[in-house]
Amino acid sequence: MQAGLEFWAPHVAAIKQESVATAAYAKRHGLAPHSLYYWRQKIKAAAAQTFGSPERIGTFVALTVSEPVLAQPCRGCTLVLGPGVRVELPALPTPE
Repeated sequence: MQAGLEFWAPHVAAIKQESVATAAYAKRHGLAPHSLYYWRQKIKAAAAQTFGSPERIGTFVALTVSEPVLAQPCRGCTLVLGPGVRVELPALPTPE
């Protein structure tokens, strides 16, 4: 699934971001509409399984870190937000 996901996830995200009909997007990019519908459902199901109920997907959740625990020097920070969404920082940001 990973190779398919790497190809289709950006297309599925672009459809949502552009607020365009799936069929119109597929035609513009020379893709099969049924494949886009299939992968949209597959990605949505994977996100629901990973993050919980679909109504919580795309919502902000408060995060509080009470005390940092560093057993070794920090070599960066990686935050995985969902399928195909990853934020990598070379160092931890300052609290400010």
